[in-house]
Amino acid sequence: MARLKEKYQNVIVPKIMEAKGFKNKLQVPRLVKMVINMGVGEATQNIKALDEAVEELTAITGQKPVITKSKTSISNFKLRENMPIGAKVTLRGDRMYEFLDRLITLALPRVRDFNGVPRNSFDGRGNYTMGVREQIIFPEVKFEKVLVIMGMDITFVTTATNNDDAFLLLEGLGMPFRKK
Repeated sequence: MARLKEKYQNVIVPKIMEAKGFKNKLQVPRLVKMVINMGVGEATQNIKALDEAVEELTAITGQKPVITKSKTSISNFKLRENMPIGAKVTLRGDRMYEFLDRLITLALPRVRDFNGVPRNSFDGRGNYTMGVREQIIFPEVKFEKVLVIMGMDITFVTTATNNDDAFLLLEGLGMPFRKK
């Protein structure tokens, strides 16, 4: 079992039940899935950039990404409908907890001038989205082989119904939020 999943079941659930006054374990919010999305705008001119993004996302997550395509044509960006422009991965279960563990303990501390992730990126329904500017913060990506620095969006989908419950959950899992 993943280390963070064990921590969630043995430490975080009782703590949140006590703090919120929940009577049942199933009322406690839990992490359902994580979606990692890389938009590769350069793919309109250079398709190799998309191949590189797919390769790196596979190395980072341990799962093959789905290639996302454009929905509409935008002539100013030289973009046609159904053109490949990004890649995304949806993680669930043990893979999700392993990725979250690596994100919190290895990747985020490697960010230059890191002072925590923003507290105001919740959507009002208990989901949290954060952006990462460089994929090279992950130890699986070899810095020498990177041709283009790309960012990614990481979305945490929870069963929480409000931001406060989701904040308690993510803080309990070890997410390094900024001090107010």
